[in-house]
Order: sequence, then C-alpha cells, then structure tokens
Amino acid sequence: MSGVTVRERISSFLNNRWLVFVAAMWIQSCAGIGYLYGSISPTIKSSLSYNQRQIASLGVAKDLGDSVGFLAGTLSEFLPLWGALLIGAIQNFIGYGWIWLVITGRTPVLPLWAMCVLVFVGTNGETYFNTAALVSCVQNFPKSRGPVVGILKGFAGLSGAILTQIYTVMHSPDHASLIFMIAVGPTMVVIALMFIVRPVGGHKQIRSSDGFSFSVTYSICLVLASYLMGVMLVEDLANISHTIITVLTVILFVILLFPIVIPIALSLSQERGSSAEEALLPESQQEGPSKSRDDIQDIIFSEIEDEKPKDVDTLPALERQKRIAQLQAKLAQAAAEGAIRIKKRRPHRGEDFTLMEALIKADFWLIFFSLLLGAGSGLTVIDNLGQMSQSQGYDNTHVFVSMISIWNFLGRVGGGYLSERVVRDYAYPRPVAMAAAQAIMTVGHFLFAMGWPGAMYLGTLLVGLGYGAHWAIVPAAASELFGLKKFGVLYNFLTLANPAGSLVFSGLIASSIYDREAEKQARERHHGQLSFLSVDDSLQCEGTVCYFLTSMIMCGLCVVAVVLSMVLVYRTKRVYANLYGRSHT
Repeated sequence: MSGVTVRERISSFLNNRWLVFVAAMWIQSCAGIGYLYGSISPTIKSSLSYNQRQIASLGVAKDLGDSVGFLAGTLSEFLPLWGALLIGAIQNFIGYGWIWLVITGRTPVLPLWAMCVLVFVGTNGETYFNTAALVSCVQNFPKSRGPVVGILKGFAGLSGAILTQIYTVMHSPDHASLIFMIAVGPTMVVIALMFIVRPVGGHKQIRSSDGFSFSVTYSICLVLASYLMGVMLVEDLANISHTIITVLTVILFVILLFPIVIPIALSLSQERGSSAEEALLPESQQEGPSKSRDDIQDIIFSEIEDEKPKDVDTLPALERQKRIAQLQAKLAQAAAEGAIRIKKRRPHRGEDFTLMEALIKADFWLIFFSLLLGAGSGLTVIDNLGQMSQSQGYDNTHVFVSMISIWNFLGRVGGGYLSERVVRDYAYPRPVAMAAAQAIMTVGHFLFAMGWPGAMYLGTLLVGLGYGAHWAIVPAAASELFGLKKFGVLYNFLTLANPAGSLVFSGLIASSIYDREAEKQARERHHGQLSFLSVDDSLQCEGTVCYFLTSMIMCGLCVVAVVLSMVLVYRTKRVYANLYGRSHT
C-alpha cells in the first residue's frame, strides 16, 4: 500500500503544474542569450579584426534572431514542446559553438555574412525556449496569465546577469570561453528539462494555496534581483578573491533552486489526488473536452452578438440584460427545433484566433504599434545606454547597463502582478497597465533629455521598469483577446515590433543625430577640418546635446503609445467585463 502511495506521489510531482512552472523559470534563466552580446562582441571584434560597422551588422543579426520566432511559434503547434525545445538547443549549440571555433582558430575564418547567419541561428534558439515556456505555462495557469508571463519574461531578462555571474567563477583569461559557455550551458539545461515543460491539465489543479505559492515565487524574484544587484556592486567596487566569488555564485544557485520546494510541498501535502482539486472547479471543466451545455451556450451567445439590435448596448443595464435574455431564449428554442442553423462565423474577441484572423482586427494592430513605440523606444535606450552615460561624463558605463537589466526584470515581474490585479479586482482591461508603463517611460526619456545631475540613474530606473512591463502585459493581453490555441504564432508575430522599433529609432534616428552632433563638435575643435580622422575612426560626442533630440522624440513616441493603449482599453472594456466581471457578481 505504501508503495502505491509513493508511486502516486511521484506521479503527482512529475505532473504538477508548479513543477512545469519552476522548470520553465530555470530554462528562462539561461534563455536571454542576446543580452550577452555586449560582453562577447569585443572578443569577436579583436579576434577577427572587425571594425564597428561590422560589429553593428552582427548586432542586427542578433536582434533579428532574438525576435523572429515565426518558425518556433508554428512548430509549437505541430510538435510536442520537447521537440521545439530540442530544436532551439541544437540551434544554440551550432550557432554559438561554431562562432567559438572560429574565434579560437579551430576552423577557418568565415565571411561576415556567414558570421551573421551563425549569430542569427544561435540567438534564434532562444525563441524556441521562450515559446515553449510561455505556451506550456499559460495553458497550465489560464487564470493567472499576468503573473506567470511576468515571472517567466523576467527571468529571461535577468539571464544575462545570471550567466555573467556564473562566468566569473570560471576565472578564465581566455574571453572566448564566455562564448563556449553560451553554446554549451543553455543547451545542457534545456535538454535536461525539455520533457518536464509541457501542458499538464493545469486548469484541474487549482488549489487554495496557489495565492501563497505565487507570493513565495514573487519573494524569490525580489530576493534574486536584490542579491544580483548587491553582488554586481560588490564585485565592481571591491577587489574580492576568487573564493568569495565562488561562494557568492553558490548562493545564487541556491536562490535559483529554491522554488522547487513549492511543487515538492504540494505533492507531499496532497492526500486525495486531483479529485479534491476538481471539486473546486465548475462542472463544465470537470467534464473534459466532450461537448457540453456550455459549448452550446457559447454558440448561442455568439449568435446573440451577431443578431442583437444595435441600440441594445445603449439601454440601462437591467433592460439590456432582459432584452438579451429574451433573444437568447428565442435562439435556443429555434436551434433546438431546427428552425435555424448555427452559421460558421469569424471568432469574437476572447475566442481562439488564427494569425490571419487576428491580422484583420484593429485591436491586434493597436497592440502591435503600441508595443513598437513603447518597447522600441526602450530598446533604443538599452542599445545606446553605454554611449548615453559616456556622453554625460560617466566613466563606469557598465553600471548603468547592469542596472537596467535589474529594472527590466522587476518591470516584468511587477507588470505581470499589477496588471493581474487590474483585471481580477476591477475586471478592467489589462492594456491600461501598458498605458501606465508607457507614461512612466515618457518621464524617463524626458529626464535623459534634460541631463540633470542624477537624471541618468532615475531615467534608467523608469525606462527599465516600463520596458520590462511591456513583455509581461502584452503576451497576457494577447492570449486573453485572441485565445490560447494559436498563442505561439501570435506572440512571435508581436515580438517583431521589438526589432522594428530598434531599427527605426536606434539605427536611423539615434545614430544619425549622434553622428551629426559628434561631427559638429569635431569641426569646432579642429577649426572645420576632419581630415585628421581615418576612415575607421569613430567620432565621440560629449554633453546632453548628443541625445537630447533623440530622447525628446522617444518621449513624444511614448505619448502616442499611451494614446493607442487607451484606445485599446476603450475598445475592450466589454470583453474584459465578460471574461472577469462574472467573478464579482
């Protein structure tokens, strides 16, 4: 009897949705490979004698690989998620492994276009990691999409700092070893966990302790962010021994491993299997996928949306409910008698959309362009933060780069939590949280433009928080408005807004203005002569003027993004009231 109990508990543990969530967090902890490009690009530049333009070309390939996830989203619909994870691991290993072979001279040097292909392939592997983690966990936690997406995307944003800290333990004088670690480390982690990350019928595992479990997870996230920030500052400001660095890294691993206590505790405390949990669910969810009265009611409800008079929505609440109930009764009777046949129709918001169906919806494009303006302006700051701080006289520019990684992480975790409170407590559209994040970024860009004392620190905080919040709010909102069935494809299309915004704002606007101001300063210093510069020399700009106009443009774009988000809020009020309002009645 005890043997049966042990087997049941092991089975319960392996099929626990919290175990899947924890495994997805670990995968995401090494999935932000693109964030390490700033650390490996100097090694590539010196080893292959590249100039800055060639390194910038590799950076564009990295951004494209990080965001173009059409194939990952499509394959996630036809392959088991472990297959998608395996493909991503293979891409990561081949792409960065081959780069390491080239850098160390073990294979012949490749032309620039081939190196761009390798960077694209290697970085594109993380789109499979992101897609598999999000798809599995959003399906397992359909009632907690905001927190789940925020935490997972937060760990992806923090992975650069985590991998950097692990690399310090290697203490290798060969900087190419970081590229080797990027090729091998994430590949091993993903292969080890790929059979765990999958849908496990999480909607049947609702427990009263879920709120406490999320609180523990949030606490771990805050401890992890605070710890990494403290470790970065200590290692930057103090000359500590390798032994202490090893101890600090071991503590980091302990913090990362600690969430496993949640599924262990849930499995040990489970006395009656899933039946107790299913008792908490409505009967319609316990019945499984078979056709039920709710399915028929959903069809009738969709017919009401098509057939109701246009003036019904303008009536008082009680009268509107009465008229809709009468129409529903007539349609149900007619359908039962065969007098009408339910016609095939396009899905309504809140139902499952294909990508082509979503592309003809204004709401989908409102999300896309709001994300393009908001997240695109934030990514512009991230890509140019080193030069921005340098132009304002700061020597330790890497401090700001590390800080914005932490704020990005907290923005993702906090954005998921706060947006969930908005929809759960008030049944209000989640995009209002995106509008708030973009308003915060507006202030941050304004501070960058002004260049006041200490403005860099506060601007980095505000832009990092706002940028990170986008990647917790947008995936959750997209899954609510356009369904979970094609979520992988829809999410990966929306991520195209990130490189599109970066290409326009950073590649065209910011770089052009910076070069113009730098050239103007160089002419003033050398009496209008630039002949002293060689072709490959880079011009340096000093002062707030370098990014004043760029930051003001970003500020204006964030205001436009706020307007687009609020239009989306207005258009989706009724959808969110239908999705979440019933819980308050």
